Amino acid sequence: MASSNAAPGNVQRWLPDRYAAHGRFVAELGEPLLVLLDPRPGERILDLGCGDGALTMKIAGAGAAVVGVDASAEQIAAARTLGLDARVADGQALPFDREFDAILTNAALHWMKDADAVIDGMWRALRPGGRLVGEMGGQGNVEKIGGALVAAMDRRGLDGRAAFPWYFPGPDEYRSRLESRGFEVSCIELIPRPTPLPADIGGWFETFGEAFLLAVPESERAAFIEEAREALRPALQDATGAWIADYVRLRFTAARPADEAR
Repeated sequence: MASSNAAPGNVQRWLPDRYAAHGRFVAELGEPLLVLLDPRPGERILDLGCGDGALTMKIAGAGAAVVGVDASAEQIAAARTLGLDARVADGQALPFDREFDAILTNAALHWMKDADAVIDGMWRALRPGGRLVGEMGGQGNVEKIGGALVAAMDRRGLDGRAAFPWYFPGPDEYRSRLESRGFEVSCIELIPRPTPLPADIGGWFETFGEAFLLAVPESERAAFIEEAREALRPALQDATGAWIADYVRLRFTAARPADEAR
């Protein structure tokens, strides 16, 4: 998970214990990407936005030499406890040059608003012929959740859109960005994925929506969370009391052409 580009001073933190309690499903739902990646023994693979290393470990288990990068020092520290080669790095300024046979990125790119800088860095990081497999929040992702948080801020005289930390493109837009850099896109699609949450939606707000909470005075945050929760209850809480996040994912596979003459 990369840090968000929320309003100045409103920095999304990725605390490993909190993430494990409220966000473990992110890596679990990203496991189908490993099938698309098809990591092979001896390959060198970059896991961009590796978080605490849950998927990175599975890539390593396939025999590949994997490097995980993430903007969160706390998550990188957790990944290193697993024995992984994990490094703090900004996904919008990747330091690699033709080092990797493949890149995997899961649920990270929507935290990086300079999409073209990210794509350029991924291109540079891949060797000619290298492949890219990714999934991120896509157009319509958490539309209800984000709308409730923005509206609750606006009612307090705060600028909810300024706190919005995400970039959720549609397939046509993101395909165009990839192809403009030179990637050959083999597949890109939106996948609606209503996602059961492991706990109350307030835990989701604190884990993934911290940019909004930090923009609200501390004395008002509990009321802010309750207001957003109540606004979402009719749409996102089922008859058993479980919460369902309105996720839509953008999944894609692409490659840097082996023929560098083009």
